[in-house]
Amino acid sequence: MKSISLILIFLIFGSTLIFADQFLDVKVIKLKKDEQKKILVKYDDKEKLFKFRWTLYKNGGLVILRSYDKIVSQNILYLRNKNRSFRLYLKPKGARFYNVPYFLVKFKEFNSETEEAVFELFLSDKNLQISLKYL
Repeated sequence: MKSISLILIFLIFGSTLIFADQFLDVKVIKLKKDEQKKILVKYDDKEKLFKFRWTLYKNGGLVILRSYDKIVSQNILYLRNKNRSFRLYLKPKGARFYNVPYFLVKFKEFNSETEEAVFELFLSDKNLQISLKYL
């Protein structure tokens, strides 16, 4: 019985290590209200611009406005475990691309003294197709 429980524990924790994403680039970004961050994303012969900023911090929620490839979106991120980040796919999902490169933008903290929001930007790109230029 003890060996079965050890095997189950190994499978649970071992599978998370096996299937976990490996991020190529981790960048910490600090933004004040309405300060915009721009990142130029290059792949193949295409260049696309990713822009994001925050506009409001109220009741622990941070309102994010973002655009990528002329598609505008809005997210509300919280410091709690749920809704702390958003994922942005950088390439269209094609027949050959099972692991599509993406950004994971995570709301890390809010400094109320300086009114700065701190984000972590993770790049997942297993096939090394993406190059970034921080503007």
